[in-house]
Amino acid sequence: MIVLQHGGWRLAVRPELGCSIASLTHGGRDVLRPTPEGATDILQTACFPLVPYANRIADGRFSFGGQAVSLPVHDRFAPHALHGDGWLASWTLLEQSEASARFIHRHDADGWPWPYEAVQTFALTASGLRIDLSVLNLGETPAPAGLGLHPYFPVGDQTRLQLTAEAVWAVGAGLIPTAPVRPAEVFDWSPGPRVADAPFVDNCYAGWGGTAHLIEPDRTITVTASSNAGWAHVYAPGLGYCCVEPVTHRPDAVHAPDGEDSGLVVLEPGRALSMWMEIAVADA
Repeated sequence: MIVLQHGGWRLAVRPELGCSIASLTHGGRDVLRPTPEGATDILQTACFPLVPYANRIADGRFSFGGQAVSLPVHDRFAPHALHGDGWLASWTLLEQSEASARFIHRHDADGWPWPYEAVQTFALTASGLRIDLSVLNLGETPAPAGLGLHPYFPVGDQTRLQLTAEAVWAVGAGLIPTAPVRPAEVFDWSPGPRVADAPFVDNCYAGWGGTAHLIEPDRTITVTASSNAGWAHVYAPGLGYCCVEPVTHRPDAVHAPDGEDSGLVVLEPGRALSMWMEIAVADA
């Protein structure tokens, strides 16, 4: 485990478990949901990277550049593929200081037939945590690409989430998106409702403006993301946490119809895509 500290901030990273965050605290208080001691399930961690794509790909199959792609599917999410490869891999530490660390993951062509290099950098400042994530196409042909980050925030009875968006993707069977609709047709976070009052939400919000606030009686956690992370996937299962995931494309973007701005990027050989997310805390 790699531990970083700066001021009142403390971050623990587990590079062997998808380069996930084990814990993030400010003044000794959890900012992200802490990972249980000894956990080996990445879905129990505090945050993990989404690379080279985010969220679901329907049935784990698609075609790109005339090539048919069939991805491995995990039993828990069958029949769909989910979140790429980076969260399932062990990453290597490149460099570390007291308040920052950089990690790398190199992926050889397999089910995802394009080799790539992913780099994730964590940096603590007086303001909070910044995570930078990038993916570089190491192959000889163009590759589809997308990025995201998947933080879990603890939620109490009074926690409110304020997030303004232009639209939200309604979902069908298997949580595959069907069409963008008004936020109120799924759940509208713009007034800052209590998370406890929300129904089950596992939907992608489009045009969210890049900022969200988790408001508690004595503090506010603010999530900010780079401008190319124009989608925020909100997962609120009613289990004492919620996720606000900045992503660079909507779910199942590989199946988007021609002409849709799905956010999916085509990387030419040797080109890279990057994004960032910041987490800050302000006392009430």
